[in-house]
Amino acid sequence: MKTLEELSRITKGLCETVAHEFASISLVDLNYKPASGSWSMLECLEHLNRYSRYYNPALAKAIAQNCDGNYMPNITYSWLGRKSLEMVQPQNMKKHKTVKHMNPNNSQLTRATIEEFLQHQQELRYMLEDSKSANLSRKAVPVEFFKLLKLRIGETLEFVVVHEERHVQQALRVKQQLAQLAAA
Repeated sequence: MKTLEELSRITKGLCETVAHEFASISLVDLNYKPASGSWSMLECLEHLNRYSRYYNPALAKAIAQNCDGNYMPNITYSWLGRKSLEMVQPQNMKKHKTVKHMNPNNSQLTRATIEEFLQHQQELRYMLEDSKSANLSRKAVPVEFFKLLKLRIGETLEFVVVHEERHVQQALRVKQQLAQLAAA
């Protein structure tokens, strides 16, 4: 359970991490996969880009439509929100199957993937700022894979940030595995 300030700090940290940790790595190494079924560093970021392409506009719309003076600063959670957050927590090392169109496995990716990720993070930082005047408890964000279900604005913001944390950490583990391989 995080505050908007914590989510903003985490998002800023993710931008800095991605910009610094992956900037000097060759494209070949950014596409390195520890195993055939696993993701490369760029695939981890592309997975997040695919989510951002859906959730950033959905969140922006929900925030804009719910900045009506009924500011609710506390993030409250639905059953679905709690379950979704539990699944994507970075410390939850259990692998989860992603829906097919969100799975970037075997994609041909370039440095543009990193630039897009950083652009999405900038958008998210603006939304986190804008959401300080929104009703965070309003169920207003359709779930990507089943749009009849809606998440609350606050829990969706937290889901997006925590999900990003999880996969940036995954990309960092791939980088570490590559470094260990090079050192061997």
